[in-house]
Amino acid sequence: MQRHSNYLQWPLARTYRALSSAPVELIWQKVVDLADVSWHPLLTSTNVPYGLVAKPGLIYGAVMRLVPFPIRIFVERVRPGELLSIRIIAIPGVEERVTYQIESSVCGTYISYSVMLRGWLSPLFWSLTRKYAARVAELLAQAAEAEGCQGVRGSPKDTCFDF
Repeated sequence: MQRHSNYLQWPLARTYRALSSAPVELIWQKVVDLADVSWHPLLTSTNVPYGLVAKPGLIYGAVMRLVPFPIRIFVERVRPGELLSIRIIAIPGVEERVTYQIESSVCGTYISYSVMLRGWLSPLFWSLTRKYAARVAELLAQAAEAEGCQGVRGSPKDTCFDF
């Protein structure tokens, strides 16, 4: 019995990465704009007023897309332009920690989205959210690139490659 309970305490952890042509500053603005979750595959909306950015200690509410019930999100750490770490309090029996990390390289900007789940309900929660979590970094990159293209041309139908 002891062995079985230890198994349930192990965290489920996964990191997803995406490469983007958008600059670090633009991606960072998308990450810390807590009111705009239109690009996020797991969240529908938040109760954060427009313009409020992530700061350590901030607690706010959000609604999930899969099961429309309110969750609480606690901002743990912020390193501007680099890292945002949050803890999500969804349901008893699941503790979720999410980290967004942004790195600039010669090839472009890397976006890392790390998820760690703990608790006895984490295997069930992970089975429901895994396919959506796998797309977060990619959708963030696409949203930042689309916003960058709109800033360049002014029209949402134009692309960065229109001359």
